[in-house]
Amino acid sequence: MAGFKSDFMRIVHERGMVHQCSDAGRLDMLLATGVRTAYIGFDCTADSLHVGHLLQIMLLRWWQQCGHKPIALMGGGTTKVGDPSGRDETRQLLTAEQIDANMASIKKSFSNYLRFGSGPTDAVMANNADWLDTLLYIPLLRDVGRHFSVNRMLTMDSVRLRLERDQPLSFLEFNYMVLQSYDFVELFKRHNCILQMGGSDQWGNIVMGADLGRRMAGADLFALTSPLLASASGAKMGKTAAGAVWLNPERLSPYDFWQYWRNTEDADVGRFLRLFTELPLGEIKRLEALEGQEINEAKKILATEVTRLAHGGEAADRAADTARRTFEEGARAETLPTIDVGRSRLAAGVAAFELLHEAGLAESRNAARKLIRGGGARLNDKPIPSDAELIKDGDLDASGTLKLSAGRKRHVLVRAV
Repeated sequence: MAGFKSDFMRIVHERGMVHQCSDAGRLDMLLATGVRTAYIGFDCTADSLHVGHLLQIMLLRWWQQCGHKPIALMGGGTTKVGDPSGRDETRQLLTAEQIDANMASIKKSFSNYLRFGSGPTDAVMANNADWLDTLLYIPLLRDVGRHFSVNRMLTMDSVRLRLERDQPLSFLEFNYMVLQSYDFVELFKRHNCILQMGGSDQWGNIVMGADLGRRMAGADLFALTSPLLASASGAKMGKTAAGAVWLNPERLSPYDFWQYWRNTEDADVGRFLRLFTELPLGEIKRLEALEGQEINEAKKILATEVTRLAHGGEAADRAADTARRTFEEGARAETLPTIDVGRSRLAAGVAAFELLHEAGLAESRNAARKLIRGGGARLNDKPIPSDAELIKDGDLDASGTLKLSAGRKRHVLVRAV
């Protein structure tokens, strides 16, 4: 955008990645005059990040691409507390072992987006348990807690909305913003980190962290948030009938990930190309202008480019080729997601709704029944006539497989073993 001197500020504003930014002019000046450090925090509540985190990861990627140092902060400490933002109920507390296992798995989500190492612009993976686990309660209250106004904390959305709905907010959760703010101070001291980024629901917490840095360390810190995303029809990003759209391939195959983006609504194609790919803006403008059936070509490019970043070029090309052969040539591509089912079970007959659920094509057995009754479930490309239908070994082809489908675009092979 005109007026910005730094590549990062120009690019993220051009692409619509910024919702709010504190003192954008001064931050732009600092970015234009040297290598700077920024961070985003990710709690370890599951063993994979999902599409809802993808915009944050892209911000870190652009930060590094523009010659600066990104920090991916793992919430090994804050996950023990639980972020109340956007929730009506207390998060389930995880054990230290569960958090460590989740953290180890989450790290794989970043491998294709960021370059890690010891160089001046190489990314760093930090863990806030390194400093939060060693805090003593009385010193924390004296050194950190005295800088927080309870009156102000009560106005934060994460607290206010919970209280307005008469939903319980534990004292543990109430402390989350104190710990998140302290993270900013520690990362400034350890890495000279001057910027925290996050979703727009984190604005209050980030600003409080910048204020704490000023009070405790005399630091000049900045906040930048991205917009919270929904599709053009209002659907929440990263959710499907089968559940979350995970980034780790163990949770969701690259093919299903590709399909999620291929199914983007027409009105979202241009916006998603700007946010989630690195295609030049001129090319994006051409693609989003396509109409009718031609917009499907833009969706395939979107799906392939996003999958290339998340899973690598080989996986992206394989997913695109599988889709082409499955849908355009009518082939039963061997690279479709596959589940194994005992041949003896099939010999006795397995309820179609049961198998649809096991294959990940429906989030529950009831959802699978509804899918069948609505005419959206297929066995070997033919509609499943009834939710009482049994799938048997006679439905297998010569290679010992059968194909289950939810709609026209989601398919799983079932292999008898």
